[in-house]
Amino acid sequence: MIDTNVSIGPWPFRKLEGTDLARLTARLQRNGITQAWTGSLEGLFDRDVAGVNERLATACRQTAPGLLVPFGTVNPALPAWQEDLRRCAEIHQFKGIRLHPGFHGYDLELPAFEQLLKESAERSLIVQLVATMEDERTQHPVFQVPSVNLTPLAALVKQYPSLRLVVLNAFRKLSLEEAGKLAAAGQVWFDLAMLEGVDRVGALASKVSPQRILLGSHVPLFYVESAVLKLQETTLPTQIIELIRQTNAQDLTRFPTAN
Repeated sequence: MIDTNVSIGPWPFRKLEGTDLARLTARLQRNGITQAWTGSLEGLFDRDVAGVNERLATACRQTAPGLLVPFGTVNPALPAWQEDLRRCAEIHQFKGIRLHPGFHGYDLELPAFEQLLKESAERSLIVQLVATMEDERTQHPVFQVPSVNLTPLAALVKQYPSLRLVVLNAFRKLSLEEAGKLAAAGQVWFDLAMLEGVDRVGALASKVSPQRILLGSHVPLFYVESAVLKLQETTLPTQIIELIRQTNAQDLTRFPTAN
């Protein structure tokens, strides 16, 4: 299985497995994960984005090459974001980048955000946009980060047909109907981490193409077992489950992608 939503590094509000990479990777492998698209929790807070990405690349390479696939941080609200994007593509040769608008303090109407999408598409980088990190009810009372307003996304992805966009943790706020409309606008995928309820995977597949659904656990803030169980309890056919388990992610890393 390919887990498209994993993070490493310290989390300032509680102790998580993200700082114990041996333990985290063992847990992933124990649950059948053979590849994990991995971002840095440091990237949410550290303005030295180049240093964050350097440490991410080193940690993934030294800890579990092949298992941990690094996705670099880029913050378009910072003046050097284009250099950070260049380094992600040219120096580190990352498959993609991960964006945190909520923690980086910008909305999706920021002109630099659109430019970032454009340049990422030109560089054939997958873009992962994190809509939410935590349920608002569990956030630190003096550090409240609302979910990202995804409304501008549909118009943006229509402008860049080659853009490959993965929305992570979308379903705290995004309805399945809204997900369907967004997926119809361009090459947009969704992970399962915050998809809750009985056979909601099947419900999502009825609104978007099954080829646009990815396995994602949101480890270490969530448990990988939860994501795996969602695929075990769904009533979807085996061939559709296999798409979500790994085939869709494999196809996404190829350019251009299939519908």
